[in-house]
Amino acid sequence: MSTDSHLDQARDSLTLLLQDTRLPPEARAELAADFGQVQAMLDKLEHGHIHIAVLGRVSVGKSSVLNALIGEHRFSTSALHGETRQNKMAHWDEQESGSLFLIDTPGINEIDGEARERMAREVSQRADLVLFVIDGDMTDSEYTALLDLAHEHRPLLLVLNKCDRYSVAQREQLRTSLLARLEQIIPPGNLIEVSADPAPRIVIEVDADGRETESERPAPPNVTALKDRIWEILEAEGKTLAALNASLFAGDLSDKVGARVMAARRQLGEIVIDNYSLAKGVAVAINPVPLVDLAAALAVDISMVAHLSRVYGLPMTRSQSGTLIKTISGQLLILMGATWLVHLVASVLKAGSGGLSTLLTVGAQGTVAYYSTYVVGRAAEQYLAAGCSWGEDGPKRVIRNILDSIDRDSMLARARSDILARIRTSRA
Repeated sequence: MSTDSHLDQARDSLTLLLQDTRLPPEARAELAADFGQVQAMLDKLEHGHIHIAVLGRVSVGKSSVLNALIGEHRFSTSALHGETRQNKMAHWDEQESGSLFLIDTPGINEIDGEARERMAREVSQRADLVLFVIDGDMTDSEYTALLDLAHEHRPLLLVLNKCDRYSVAQREQLRTSLLARLEQIIPPGNLIEVSADPAPRIVIEVDADGRETESERPAPPNVTALKDRIWEILEAEGKTLAALNASLFAGDLSDKVGARVMAARRQLGEIVIDNYSLAKGVAVAINPVPLVDLAAALAVDISMVAHLSRVYGLPMTRSQSGTLIKTISGQLLILMGATWLVHLVASVLKAGSGGLSTLLTVGAQGTVAYYSTYVVGRAAEQYLAAGCSWGEDGPKRVIRNILDSIDRDSMLARARSDILARIRTSRA
């Protein structure tokens, strides 16, 4: 696939996210920052920008590496703990693959580290290439952060800085140790040794009288190997890096949107189920004719399932809703035989009393009707949430799990209280 095709696909994915109509306004407000990043990424693709972010612990020399790449002091460096307090960006160069920008980030173990580490990771998720800087053997926190980055599937270079502090033998030993530990994460060609801000050189001068004078002279940075590897990557992949990163970002945000849409549907579904359960409980409780009860009960359940199917964006006809209810009811009959017996006894009692025992039987028939519709609704909701599928375990396991998750005594007590309150309100 050509680079232009990759870019077009990335743009389409991001544009579809912005235009997604499934997301309720309040959910879109919660994800406003993410959608702002979508627009920023679209602008980035439009202008051919490539972002290279640097990550690492405090004081490993992240800012120094960036300054050495640019060839001038653009990023703040300090011996103070955590000089970089927020993300900073600087233009680097214009290349055939696009306009390059370097991004510095706070240390991953900075004060208030959890928030800054999250911010650094968010930057890396939007960067096209990540430089992870270390200055020696990796700590556990560095290894964990690097592993997290690898899981994001971003192009990743491990930069071993301050190499001037080690002898040739020590550097070789350190390199061997790092590659062995990171065998499944970093290929050997992506472990780069640099000295971004080497220690000054000690120079001893001898005058004509043989007197020695010692002085320090700044040593030039050595990041040539890092520059060469970055150019190799850009020449080989170029704008595809930006397209890949945009696609990965779009996929991540799409998952967030999907989860938020599902959460909103579940919230609305819970309201729908509660309302229909109460309506059925009241209808069954105040209706003195058992056969009418059964017809009304089925009608309520069918309407509820049809309503839920619209909530989940999978509209079902009344016939399809009825078929689904038959499946659920069949499993309930197997799993709740004793409960259904109570329902039948209450129906007989109601028929014999000519309706005078309505309030007496609310605790049995109406309450059980409420409870059964609630279970039917929960089962139908899980079926719809899974894309009209019961999954590998089938409907019996799904319904059993639902029954096990419900505190039946509390549910029945709440149902009885709600039904009595509704009946008294309607008669007032």
